Amino acid sequence: MSFRTRATVAAFFVFALVSAARAQAPVQTSTQATAPPVDNDFYSLREPAAAGDAQAQFALANHYFYGLGVPQDYRQALLWYNKSANQGFAPAQNLLGYMYQHKFGVPRDYKRAMAYYRSAAKQGYALGEYNLGGMFEDGIGVKRDYKQALDWYRKAADQNLSQAEKQVGYFYQCGYGVKRDYGQAHAWYLRAAGHGNYDAENQLGYFAEDGLGEPKNYDEALSWFYKAAEHGSNTAKENIGYMFQNGLGVPTDYAKAMSWFVEAAAHGNTDAENQLGWMYQHGQGVEPDDAKAVTWYRMAADQGNRRGIDNLYAFKEVLEDRGTGFWEAANSQVTDPAIARAQRWARIQDLRARIAGLEGDAQNQDDLANQLEHTGKGKNDAITKIFNAVGSVPAVKYHMEAAKYREEAARLREELAKIENEDKFSASVPVP
Repeated sequence: MSFRTRATVAAFFVFALVSAARAQAPVQTSTQATAPPVDNDFYSLREPAAAGDAQAQFALANHYFYGLGVPQDYRQALLWYNKSANQGFAPAQNLLGYMYQHKFGVPRDYKRAMAYYRSAAKQGYALGEYNLGGMFEDGIGVKRDYKQALDWYRKAADQNLSQAEKQVGYFYQCGYGVKRDYGQAHAWYLRAAGHGNYDAENQLGYFAEDGLGEPKNYDEALSWFYKAAEHGSNTAKENIGYMFQNGLGVPTDYAKAMSWFVEAAAHGNTDAENQLGWMYQHGQGVEPDDAKAVTWYRMAADQGNRRGIDNLYAFKEVLEDRGTGFWEAANSQVTDPAIARAQRWARIQDLRARIAGLEGDAQNQDDLANQLEHTGKGKNDAITKIFNAVGSVPAVKYHMEAAKYREEAARLREELAKIENEDKFSASVPVP
């Protein structure tokens, strides 16, 4: 059973203000190696963007950032986001903050991220306020300060930003910067859920299941979890599986539990991966399978899941106590469609993160080279001339390093495109 804190990805939803259309979030889409057809929208944006239209510049940058209609290109995205942000366009400032916070095509720079979030937040931009709250909550680039975090979350919540409303609820739930108050938390979660926030729906299910500020009500809990799962919450899917696994408000049904765990694990939910390991270790609805148990535990552990780490270690001791060779045999390769599906998802996420990191490293090398190349620009004194002559040598080296990083990023893009273009598994894997 699990509940959410602040959802990392949800923190970075952006609004693409083109024809009053609202676009979601820096969750990367495909980073294809070959160029998709350029769409008409991209063409229509180039002229107003070049003429200095801040909204068009932002929208054009989105095309490059997400690889929408054109090959993904972080340098072009950075160029157009900067042009837009320099005109004070808050959505572009917010997106630049995201890029610098998470090293998307630029060097990681928390202070710069904070500065961009502040610029957007000072204009009353809800997402900038929310992201600034997240920096104060997590103590990233600034000393952790729950009161300031809550102040910024409230500002964003006052504009009906659902993830901010949910986070205010979470602060009341945990007593961060305020006195713990389950009633207030519940009220804020209801408000966020009313605006379609599936994390808030999941939290409401958690409250009903554990009886936080209200009597336990498994039927209500399951109802909220189903709503959240329908809206895309993998945490809620894991929670539904947990209720069927443990017979909470429903008859114990291992087949249903496993089905929900498989769906959650297919999108990287490490709690679900850990639960699947447990089911295979203890034969819950399936024949005990040491190799599958170890594989699921390891997947959870490799992503930092504490229960997965502990269970993998404990199961290793159990297998070693059985005698020689049991642990080694359990580490054999497993052929299983559910495992393959989860591993494919994890591989895609890993490749996307590595590509973004390499592009960030490349940009850092180019920045260092540009600093050397422009030292003393416009000056004509002898010392500057000598420094510039010497400085051009390491500048070339930095540019060469940047090229190497981009070459590796291009190779990974090809690998990613190959994986994404393979025949996809069906949305629902049959339960063993």
